[in-house]
Amino acid sequence: MNGAVRAFSARTGEHLWTFDTLVREPADDPESSAGHVGGANAWINFSWDSERDLVFIPTSSPAPNFYGGKRPGDNRYANSVIVLRAATGELVWHYQVLHHDLWDWDLPTNPILAEITRDGEKVPVAMQLTKQGMIFTFHRYTGEPFFEIEERPVPTDGLPEDDVSPTQPFPVKPPPLVKHGIAPEDAWGLTPYDRNQCRELIESMRYGPIYTPPTLEFTLMMPNVGGGMNWGGGAFDPASNILVTPVGQSPYRLRLIPNEEIDPVAGRLPTAGLPIGPPGYIEGTDYGLEQGPLFSPFMMPCTAPPWAKLVAVDMAAGEILWEQPLGLVDKLAPVPIPFRWGTPYAGGPIATGGGLVFIGATADERFRAYDTETGELLWEFEGPTSANATPMTYMAGGKQYVVVATGGHNWVYPFKKGDSLIAYSLPD
Repeated sequence: MNGAVRAFSARTGEHLWTFDTLVREPADDPESSAGHVGGANAWINFSWDSERDLVFIPTSSPAPNFYGGKRPGDNRYANSVIVLRAATGELVWHYQVLHHDLWDWDLPTNPILAEITRDGEKVPVAMQLTKQGMIFTFHRYTGEPFFEIEERPVPTDGLPEDDVSPTQPFPVKPPPLVKHGIAPEDAWGLTPYDRNQCRELIESMRYGPIYTPPTLEFTLMMPNVGGGMNWGGGAFDPASNILVTPVGQSPYRLRLIPNEEIDPVAGRLPTAGLPIGPPGYIEGTDYGLEQGPLFSPFMMPCTAPPWAKLVAVDMAAGEILWEQPLGLVDKLAPVPIPFRWGTPYAGGPIATGGGLVFIGATADERFRAYDTETGELLWEFEGPTSANATPMTYMAGGKQYVVVATGGHNWVYPFKKGDSLIAYSLPD
């Protein structure tokens, strides 16, 4: 499984260079596990600094997911920001935000390239948003952290043969935008009955701080495999140094299963090993995987809302300015209760020069505008289905428009599909 990055001439199609994200050793047997070990590919968009000829590449998890017994070490270049010279493929700098990933917390969005004004000086930065709900900020040209990053001890009680990393990087600022870890006292429900059921579920599983590694017992994750931040990332307003991003925060459970305990038919289904699907094999290993959300008997997350938020961060100070629940649950609940508890989402925001943030993304068919500095919800429109995409803005005839694709989403909002592009503007 080769995650190499390749460059080609846009004019001729000629292959120019290759950067291999898999660290090869001369003693490696190329046939022993080549079909099952690898990953570290770049599946999301890149960012490009045209003035410095730098390309910023966010990479995925190493393969296989959730089990690292066949890929010892930190798995360098996986879960990393890799910065290359675009003309030559030369490595300029790189930083790994997660060592030896066992949670499928690959980098879900490309770094935001911007200038942050601090103490009167404009500093060129790259801001990497992560599924862990953390923001890693670097000097764009050198990779030096803009805010300090600490290597902190984390749990290592995984499978005996897995080389679990004893530490993980944590930015000192900004603080995590989502709750990390889970405990029985975090149980929530609409009634005492389902709250107690959720507490018993949590108590019956392995729980603890972030980076608690998977084992043969159900292990709880918070945030879940989807984040935190995900597709679409955030938006940055250079006039105010404010970054705005959606985040998800709901509990998740997963466990590894010896292959001999997996149903040989169900384990090969297309949904096997996926959330809420039957256990499925992790190819090339002795284990399979069962995973899914931690729900109450009423099919609601077992931790308190909001389950999605829109969060604004002052990136000069590294402080959270405001946060708002993102999404109404009226389209998802058994009865249409209009609670702003946050919904699953897919898509990011844009920030305009007029001090506004526009975002769809949520599983409630709404498109919204917020005040960038205060977080006040200024406008809300219900469309034909959910706008699970990142909007764009443009000028035409002296007028500004905001347009977004409105089509629903197979996982986030599969109930109503669409094929609309909807443009919005202020009245004449």
